[in-house]
Amino acid sequence: MKKYFWVVLVALFMTGCASNPPLNFSVPNVGHVPTKIDADMRSLTVSLARPDEATGKIPAAAQHEVPQMWQAALTEALNRMAIFTDDSARKVSLSVKVLELDVPAFGASMTTRTTARYELIDRKDGSIIYTQDVSAAGVVPAGYAFAGVIRARESINRSVQNNIGQFLQALETVDVSRPMFPTSEAAVSP
Repeated sequence: MKKYFWVVLVALFMTGCASNPPLNFSVPNVGHVPTKIDADMRSLTVSLARPDEATGKIPAAAQHEVPQMWQAALTEALNRMAIFTDDSARKVSLSVKVLELDVPAFGASMTTRTTARYELIDRKDGSIIYTQDVSAAGVVPAGYAFAGVIRARESINRSVQNNIGQFLQALETVDVSRPMFPTSEAAVSP
């Protein structure tokens, strides 16, 4: 009986010692796309929504790491896709505003919800070529890790990866010659 007690105690100790994974928003399995967008992406920014813009919770702790890591992961994915044409006459900017980063406080299964507004903007006239609010969830089951903080962090990673992945899929259908919200200057130009 003593042996079983020690085996269970060691197993619990080793399970509890699992290290907290780093935040990693890098989207897996992104590959080169055959159809390119006829635009040169010049800038990419990611920011957190102001309280009056937010559609859900955004923890104060997110203000330092999340925008930088989201931007790095999105840049990496866009580079791997090679979806933009570097020598195009049309120059665009991509602006991402994180509207929600709802991390669960506790629970067996952890589900983080993210919402972000992606806007592709023509730098010449300010037309919004494409805009979409993308919502995604990252679910981590109770059996993933003993410590809730590890499950919560992994659910953040999965939610942001899913969010970026959904945007990348939608981006493949964008037609830059037909802006969603043209400026009056764009409507006049041929």
